[in-house]
Amino acid sequence: MSVDLVLNGLQQGLILAVIAYGIMIPFRFLDFADLTADGAYPLGGTICAVCMSAGLYPATAIPISMVGAGIMGICTAVIYLKFRINSMLAGVILSTMAYSVNLRIMGKPNIALFDCGGFFNANIVANMLIITVLLASCIIPFAVFLRTDFGLRFRAVGLNPGLAKLQGISIKKYTILGLFIAGCMFGLAGSLIVQLQNYMDVGIGVGILIHGLASLMIGEAIIGNATLNRQLAAPLLGALVYQQVQGIALSLGLAPSDLKFFTGGIVLLVIALKRKEGKAL
Repeated sequence: MSVDLVLNGLQQGLILAVIAYGIMIPFRFLDFADLTADGAYPLGGTICAVCMSAGLYPATAIPISMVGAGIMGICTAVIYLKFRINSMLAGVILSTMAYSVNLRIMGKPNIALFDCGGFFNANIVANMLIITVLLASCIIPFAVFLRTDFGLRFRAVGLNPGLAKLQGISIKKYTILGLFIAGCMFGLAGSLIVQLQNYMDVGIGVGILIHGLASLMIGEAIIGNATLNRQLAAPLLGALVYQQVQGIALSLGLAPSDLKFFTGGIVLLVIALKRKEGKAL
């Protein structure tokens, strides 16, 4: 495998780690199966692309994209809490609706950003540094939050919602907060990928959930999730390893069109191994 392929895998892995964190937050800390990634990720990219096309700086477009995707996370939480709709079904419904919303916002299926500037250039190492800084600026405050009294209540909602409710902890408030944070992570990933590619296509979110889930599961299979530090490290490690595995598969002759099948196989393998060991997903 060439050096360029390895570096590109690391670059893509860092962005994928953002998605994996967005999946991990509700899945592990709230015990909430959130499937809005397939809709929130392209929504973030759409908002970023439209903002940059309108002349906004990337530093302004990114937080707007994060908030927009975060609001979608709130919508998922509200639908689940208000209408008692299954969490997975709520995510699927909103992701389907987001496709039409993205087309309406963009006004066309894709937007080119080659003349709009952005954070990234041809220097992959510099790009990785930028992504790392942005990722750290989100994860480090979140890690600090988890160790506060509010963070302990947040974690209690997922560990034992019945006991949390008896202690006067608002399940609704923390569920909405968790899905908003997850949505913001998806929006950040979407805004980063459109800047890296210099274009936005309405179909970029197809299958992104399974890639993020594979990354999370690989990371947890390697280092586990028994402690908070391991939980926070698993998505990053898993995403980096996953992208390198994909790079190896491509270098061995696997067609790019087969990668989604390959990814599904990885997820099934990890699930089977966890089941064999008697561990919960």
